[in-house]
Amino acid sequence: MHITAIIPARYASSRLPGKPLLEIADKPMILRVVERTRLVKAIDRVIVATDDERIFQVVSAAGVEARMTSSAHQTGTDRLAEVAAQLESEIIINVQGDEPFIEPSTIEAAMQPLLDDDSIVMATTCEPILSAADVLNPNVVKVVTDQAGWALYFSRQPIPFPRAEVLAHGSLPAALEAQPELLLRFAKHTGLYVYRREFLLTYAHLPQTPLERSEALEQLRALEHGYHIKVVSTAHRSIGIDTPEDLVTARTLVST
Repeated sequence: MHITAIIPARYASSRLPGKPLLEIADKPMILRVVERTRLVKAIDRVIVATDDERIFQVVSAAGVEARMTSSAHQTGTDRLAEVAAQLESEIIINVQGDEPFIEPSTIEAAMQPLLDDDSIVMATTCEPILSAADVLNPNVVKVVTDQAGWALYFSRQPIPFPRAEVLAHGSLPAALEAQPELLLRFAKHTGLYVYRREFLLTYAHLPQTPLERSEALEQLRALEHGYHIKVVSTAHRSIGIDTPEDLVTARTLVST
């Protein structure tokens, strides 16, 4: 089974412009993501998909395959689908371009459901939440699943809501402080996706949905249209780079 990883990379970012080319220990972030992705032996091909000539040139100069894509895409999925439409790979992996520390084992875990079961068309991963700040942070996306590991909902809000504990302590922050074990109820969505190519091409053309627009989470489009997403729990924490503070943290991790 041929597997291709596509890494979408935009230059524009409201909180961190030029993010893919920002250096971490003298290496552009996007190239660190490529290196981590290439450590997964089952992946046959790694492609960076971008609409920016600067990113294209840096990636190509490093000997990495890059594709220029339309600048009109509204989501990373649209950019991914443009490239996937030109490929023959059965499985497409969407690795986020701002995850320079992504664990190869996390990518492997996300792939496995599609390798094991032909009926699964989309999979992703989740990880433990270790701080009350992350539970309360709307930039940390939470996910809840059924008992078989199928996604029920993704949200920027704390889900599931610990109603009894909040009533007992007066607020969610107070409940989390008084009962740190409540953190075990929450799971962070990693933001890594694996698709069957044919489903990805279908998914990219589905109309946007109310919940997707409300939460600004495009994976809700799949759920609202009746598709199922398998969620695999992993032990490794992802570290996305979204803000200048995140970049400082990343640079510190590499230098220590």
